[in-house]
This record gives sequence, structure tokens and C-alpha cells, in this order.
Amino acid sequence: MSKPAYTPPFDTATAEALLNGTMSDPFSVLGPHKHGRRWSVTALLPGAQSVDVLDGKTGKVEATLERLDGRGLFSGFVRKGVANGAYRLCARSGDADWEQNDAYRFGPVLGELDEYLIAEGAHLQLWDRMGAHPMTHQDAQGVHFAVWAPAASRVSVVGEFNQWDGRRNVMRARGSTGIWEIFIPDLGEGTVYKYEIRDGAGTILPLKADPLGFGAEHPPATASVVRDLNGFDWTDAEWMTTRANRNRHDQPVSIYEVHLGSWRRKVEDGDRPLSYLEFASELVEYVSDMGFTHIELMPISEFPFDGSWGYQPIGLFAPTIRYGTPDEFRAFINAAHLAGLGVLLDWVPGHFPTDAHGLGQFDGTALYEHADPREGFHQDWNTLIYNYGRREVQNFLVANALYWIKEFHLDGLRVDAVASMLYRDYSRKDGEWIPNEHGGRENLEAIAFLQRTNELVYDADAGILMAAEESTSFPGVSKPVDQGGLGFGFKWNMGWMNDTLDYMGRDPIHRSHHHHQMTFGLTYAFSENFILPISHDEVVHGKGSMLSKMPGEGFDKFAALRSYYGFMWGHPGKKLLFMGQEFAQGAEWSHERSLDWHLLDHDWHRGMQDWVKALNTFYKETPTLFATDCDPSGFYWLEVDQSDMSVYAWVRQGLDGQDPLLVVCNMTPAPREGYRVGVPNEGLWEVALNSDSKKFGGSGHGPVSCISEEVAWSGQSRSIRFDLPGNSALFIRLNVKGTA
Repeated sequence: MSKPAYTPPFDTATAEALLNGTMSDPFSVLGPHKHGRRWSVTALLPGAQSVDVLDGKTGKVEATLERLDGRGLFSGFVRKGVANGAYRLCARSGDADWEQNDAYRFGPVLGELDEYLIAEGAHLQLWDRMGAHPMTHQDAQGVHFAVWAPAASRVSVVGEFNQWDGRRNVMRARGSTGIWEIFIPDLGEGTVYKYEIRDGAGTILPLKADPLGFGAEHPPATASVVRDLNGFDWTDAEWMTTRANRNRHDQPVSIYEVHLGSWRRKVEDGDRPLSYLEFASELVEYVSDMGFTHIELMPISEFPFDGSWGYQPIGLFAPTIRYGTPDEFRAFINAAHLAGLGVLLDWVPGHFPTDAHGLGQFDGTALYEHADPREGFHQDWNTLIYNYGRREVQNFLVANALYWIKEFHLDGLRVDAVASMLYRDYSRKDGEWIPNEHGGRENLEAIAFLQRTNELVYDADAGILMAAEESTSFPGVSKPVDQGGLGFGFKWNMGWMNDTLDYMGRDPIHRSHHHHQMTFGLTYAFSENFILPISHDEVVHGKGSMLSKMPGEGFDKFAALRSYYGFMWGHPGKKLLFMGQEFAQGAEWSHERSLDWHLLDHDWHRGMQDWVKALNTFYKETPTLFATDCDPSGFYWLEVDQSDMSVYAWVRQGLDGQDPLLVVCNMTPAPREGYRVGVPNEGLWEVALNSDSKKFGGSGHGPVSCISEEVAWSGQSRSIRFDLPGNSALFIRLNVKGTA
């Protein structure tokens, strides 16, 4: 008696949908299914000529599936115990055969709580469930993939492992959440993948990188790479338990801003940039030796175009592979912490590029961005703007901030381009923007997003340093959210930077007419918790280097720059210098080449480096210079109106007027012999730092110490008199041990 013909438990239309890759729910057909009292297994293996089902325990052939279609669709009955077990598929084509687990025999990984939290925009560890995770699931090793694409009619994971064939690993839709997931067995770390998405109309979109991918290919390749976030052996426990005391407003914060790709290159190895592991030794050692307290990295979230310097990221959750793997990046941060250095990251939640493999029109709709270009397109940068009012998008960004802090032990985030987020009319003309619900220009959704991010970050770890690059006078940037502010810990003082650099760029003979540019910052210095930034933005796009901004020639240029740095370190506010500025890089910065380290063979450049190191060292050792940075009681002017001489003098002091420190700056090359300035205390005043010292490349002029005299001056009952060198900054402190 002949064997009855096998009748598949699905119709021809279903088979065609599977074969054409248009079926949105292949889990309803593929894999093991019960039909009455019998069990079947259906498999889609394009290219296979025959398929056997192997018993997961014995490895023996349980059944040979019927070939339903020459394009690779197979189905057949199996025993219940095999269907419910860890069976494998053995496929043959010509002389080749291969075994594989069946991805469609595995149940979902995400649970109802995940669905609820994601739908509510409240999944604060989104990266734990989304993206690509190596794991053991139902006793099998593999990778779980999950992605948000609510308007898609079908989403597949594709890669070399399935010949980039979107029919083979179609994902499971999770109800109304818009989440798609699949566990693919036999894959592991290093797997290269993308998502193939059919939009609501059935059109296949350009292949997309994973928005929550933890790794990426080397540019210009654009696929995501599976990376395991588990298992790194951190040894920075002591730092992590004490860093809350290092990032406070009353602690020293001196930041060295770095573009990793151009800090130092290996000329002998094809002029390549250093790796994360090399930075862990070379950069950490250098920054520590220079006396800085923090390293700030220009964006290292994966980005496609080198010329964006990272400010147009595609992979917000992936440390760029340009310098190594995520664990190697962790090793760099761990090394910095062991050396007593904090690590800050430039974070870019303000916009993203339009590259086809990125977030734009991710599922065929404006998913992450606004649909209306008046809200969703940055005209200045040709980028897309996040839709902060969509809870899933806000959750994506908030979770990303928490991800860097929790998974990589970062000590803080400097949020880029905050002003562009706060205003709907930013860089737009009338008619090119949409007012908010009250008819105003403020972006209420972006404001709420920033407030929520800061609240959740500080709730997760009160020791984090959150700083805003905000270039307007928006009120309360560094004010707590519960007091109506944005909730940042610090704000970059862009006004101070613009005013003082404009002043320093003028010929000294004209500076007397612009004297207020150096003093104006003190009229608002305590309205926010400020960082004084001389960042990469000041040495690009034709602006020249810091040294080239200084007027004059040779010696005078270096002297002027030293005096400016002295002014900066003596001024209230935390400090930030971009790499190369510490040794007076001569040329404008370029991301395509190394800093000019050879300049340190020259005395003036080496003297500048020594001056910055001395400033940092003195700053960290002198609480008067940092403890009252954000408190007006810690500062008062002695000489604020000496425009004819271009001299400034002020006192920094601790709480209750303790430990006064005198700062005097002469901003012209003309020395001021017999210069007199008031002092708050009698006794011996000693020069702690003099930018004109020979060891810093100066002329060696200036006082060593002065005894105060009973001569009223500068609003004080006593004063000191000394020869003030040209283009100089002096830090003068009271010797409390006695007199000369």
C-alpha cells in the first residue's frame, strides 16, 4: 500500500507569501506546529534540494521533509517529542550539505513587561532588550535581535549567515508595540547584520543598520556587528565610589578635549590613529601628567563621515570601531579612572544624518524624525531632527544617555548644540518654522526631554557631570528641574569665550577701547554654573590656531597667549582646553592629521606646555581657585577700569573670605613699572605663578614677593607695589607663615 501524499497545513497563497518574503507572520507557518493529533515542521531554505529533520538528542534522521516548491519550501510530519525538542535541520544541495538550528522553533524572548514599558516610553534600560544580544535561549546558543519599526509590514535580519536574503529570517511582530524580534541560533559575537524592512505598502527599503546596535563595521561599510556587552572585568571600583566628590561645583574641573583620530598618529604604521588600548596608556599618561582632571572625547558614537568629527552619528549605542571594540573602549575608561581622570563624552541628541542606512524614514515613515521639514530638518547641517514629543523616541535617547554611563562608566555627558534643540526657529526665517502650542518659539518637547534626561541621569548617579553647550541666554540651564531649570550641572560659557577671544585678537594698542570685553563676563558669571571653553570650534574653519589669533610676532604671541590662559585659570568657572592648545599648536586643527608634536622641540612651545601644566597643578592645589567658582562671594574686582593700561586685577577667595589670592593680568606688551594694587590683608605676598617666568618661555621679569604697605588703593586699606611685566598673568598669594 503506497504512502499517502503529504498535504501541507497551509494554502498556496501562504506558500507564495513565504517564498516571496511578503509574509508578516512566518512564525504562524514555519517551525513546529500541531495539526489535529499530528505535528509538522515547515522550513524555508532557498537553494536546498532536500531537508532532513534530525533528532536533537541522537542526531539521527527523524524525517525527510517534502519538497513543496523548487524555491526552497519544505514541510512534513514529525513525532511530537522531536517537534517539541531541540531538533536540527540538515539540508543538501548537490554535493554540499549543512546543518542548522531552526530559528522558527524558538519562542519569544521579550515579555509583556517589556512590551508595556516600551509602549509607554519608560524602558530605562532599553538596550538590555533591544538590539542584538548573544545569549542562551531554550538551551541553544545564538543571538536575539529586536528592533522598533511599527509601520513595517515585514522586518528581517540579514547578513552573510543567510546570504543577505530577507526571506530567511523574518522577525516576529510583538502586537501593537511596533517591536519585531527573533532569536537566531548558532550566531555569536562578530556577526555582521542589517535589517531588511518592507514598508506598509510592501516596498523594500534600503538596508538599515540597527538603531541599538552595539558595534559596527569599519567605515565606509555600514552594517551593524553583534557585540557582547557582558563580561568586562572593571577594576575602577574605588573611582566609582568617590567620583561624586570629583564632579561637584566646589571641586577642580579642568578638561582636556580630544579628537581621538588626530591627537597622535602612528607615522611608522601608515599614519594610523591610535587604538583605544594605546590611548589607555599614551593619552591617559599625558593628560594625567599635564594636570587635567577630565578628558572630554569628541563624539565616538558610530558615524559614517570622518569630516563630521562624530557630530552626525548613526549608531548612538556603538563606540566607533575606528579605534577598537567596545571592551577596548571600556579598557581605556578603566585606565583613565585608575589614573584619577574622569572621562566625559560629547553626546549628540540634537540631530542625525540622512544616510540611507540610518534612522531617517526607518520603517518607511518619519519614525524618529518629524515628518514636516519645518520641524524635522536642520537647514544648516542637512540633518534630521528627532521628534522629542514621541515617547518612544524620547525613551530611545534617554536610554542612550543612561547606557553610556552604566555600561561604560562614563563620568558625564557634554550635550551638543542645545540651543538648536531649545528653539523652533533656530536658524530659520519667518514661515520656515512652526510655533509651539502657545504660539511661541520654544521647543517645549525638547525642553521636557532635556529635563527628563538630566533628572534620570542624576537619579541613576548623583556623581555624573552633565554639561550643556548652549550659546544663548536661555534661563536656568544649570538650574535644577524642580526649580524650573533644565537640570544640567554645568553650562559652557560661550559668551565669555567669544568676548575674550575677540579682545585678544585685537592689536594691544586698540584693546583699551574694548576693555569691557574681558570684564563683561563677570556681570553674569554666577547666573549659571559655568565651564570656560576654548574648544575645537575655535581652531577650525579658517579661525586659525590659538597662537595665530594673538597679535604681534614671535615672543609677543606666546606671551599674550600665556597671559590669556592665566586670565582664564584665574577667572571663576571650570576650565576646558582643546588638544594642541596646551603647547600652542601653530597650525589650524585638522581632523586628518596628527597634532604637531614636533613643536615641543622648541623652547617657546615647550614653555607654553609647562605653563598650562603649572596652571593645572596650582589650580588643583588651591581651593581658592575652585571652591567658590559658582559663588559670587568668592570673587571681587580690585582693578576693573584700568583701560588705559589694559590691566585687570581681582581677588579670588574661599568661603568667608578665607585664603585670598590676587590675580593681576597685563594685556599689553608694555611693562608697568612700580605698579600698585590693593590687597585685603597685611603681610608678605608671594608670587606663586608668573607667566613671564623664563621656565615658561618668558623674559624672567616680575616680582618674587612684596610686603604690603599702609597705602590705601583699589578700595583696600593696604597695597603692594611691584614691576608688572608686559603680556603677563601673575598669581600672588599671602604667606600666612610670616614676613620676609
